Amino acid sequence: MAGWRPPWGRRLRGTTQRRLLLAGAGAAVLAAGLAVHYLGRGPVADFAADALYPAMVLVVLGVLWPRLRSMVLGAVAFAASAGIELAQLTGVPAGLAAAFPPFRLLLGTTFSALDLVAYAAGAAGAVAADGVARSRARNGFANRL
Repeated sequence: MAGWRPPWGRRLRGTTQRRLLLAGAGAAVLAAGLAVHYLGRGPVADFAADALYPAMVLVVLGVLWPRLRSMVLGAVAFAASAGIELAQLTGVPAGLAAAFPPFRLLLGTTFSALDLVAYAAGAAGAVAADGVARSRARNGFANRL
């Protein structure tokens, strides 16, 4: 497809392309997280929902700072997720969730050490997926969509 041009007239490059791909990934992660939260039951669903949390954090950070390396994004996403989990030991997130129920989805209310394992798995998976996406983008895959 040597002469193919996207409908918007020019090929996307660099940070614009990355931000658009991350926005699409963010929509998919958000949809999966809400589906697991509202439709899933049991420990597997809980683990999956917790693993998606740092993935979404990585996506948001990647949109804000698209040039940061995947490993840095993953480390910060895990640290933020773990920090919020550890804050649940103080009771502050539970108090905020009582005042404004949507905070329950964002901050959680009860500490669980297993959540930290899920965050590590989710961050690692997000870093791997981001690495694959970056590799494909460098090879021109996204411009052929």
